[in-house]
Amino acid sequence: MANLFQVSEMAALALHAMALMAGSPGELLQVRPMAARLRASDATLAKVLDRLRRARLIRTARGPKGGSTLARPAEKISLYQVYEAVDGPVRINRCMFNRPVCGRRSCVLGSFLGDVNERVVDRLKQTKLSDFVLRMG
Repeated sequence: MANLFQVSEMAALALHAMALMAGSPGELLQVRPMAARLRASDATLAKVLDRLRRARLIRTARGPKGGSTLARPAEKISLYQVYEAVDGPVRINRCMFNRPVCGRRSCVLGSFLGDVNERVVDRLKQTKLSDFVLRMG
């Protein structure tokens, strides 16, 4: 069965990594143990963490005792902010195809698809990272 709603591997990894950091507030989590916990490659997780750092969602410290931690409390970070940091802004698509094929002035499905997309975005904006906490180990 196909998934109706699917996020990229990078966005899914970002959401899970942020949930791990939310479960260890103030602690510096290192890439290798996080990647092992999430069953991801160190390199891919490092790329994701760099995007989260550039979006100022996490702080990082280098060195043997370095790692990553949330830049602000999990209650102040929405799932949409995490998603957007990795995949960029969401474009609300009102057509199931890349280009309209109905041959009509308006889509045969009306505003249904656009409404669904807007609801998903609203839900991501309203849901805070603190609602999803993972623990290391």
